[in-house]
Amino acid sequence: MDVTLHLAQDPEADALLGRSPLAALVGMLLDQQVPMEWAFKGPSTIAGRLGADDLDAHEIAAMAPESFAGILSTKPAVHRYPGSMAKRIQQLCQYLVEHYDGDASGVWKDAGTGRELLARLEALPGFGRQKAQIFLALLGKQLGVQPEGWREAAGSYGEPDSFRSVADIKGPESLAKVRAHKQEMKAAAKAKKQSAG
Repeated sequence: MDVTLHLAQDPEADALLGRSPLAALVGMLLDQQVPMEWAFKGPSTIAGRLGADDLDAHEIAAMAPESFAGILSTKPAVHRYPGSMAKRIQQLCQYLVEHYDGDASGVWKDAGTGRELLARLEALPGFGRQKAQIFLALLGKQLGVQPEGWREAAGSYGEPDSFRSVADIKGPESLAKVRAHKQEMKAAAKAKKQSAG
């Protein structure tokens, strides 16, 4: 895995996401309730604060929870909810150590079908169905991980030339399209809620 992603909109952070399976998974995990760029810059910030150029699942899994939480909450905080996200990242790393010997790419390396890969992603701590489908679409569209049936398993996020999620962001222009789509979805949900009320 060595591609250039454009999710953090920061060259160093994006380079880490493109070469480190664990950084990509952690960025996806952090991508909630904060701007996408903030979430995907998180892995690079965490690695820097650990004095490393990459994340190590074994190291993070073994850290004292309060020490790791301190790394995320040091200003500027890695996330709006640094304590709970530190706990989730540690749970993710512990799961990877237990099931994949700490190798995040093991989640997708030998997945035979898109459905199998989706099930593996959904089994990860902190990954619900939507997050798993978006990450599956990111793997297929930008990281060259395309087991049979991956588009179907990713649902609408797997559709070619759609601008629904981080899977579709390849630069400023596509970022703007994804943002516009998310605004439309929020407005439609709000209108639906108001008409139901």
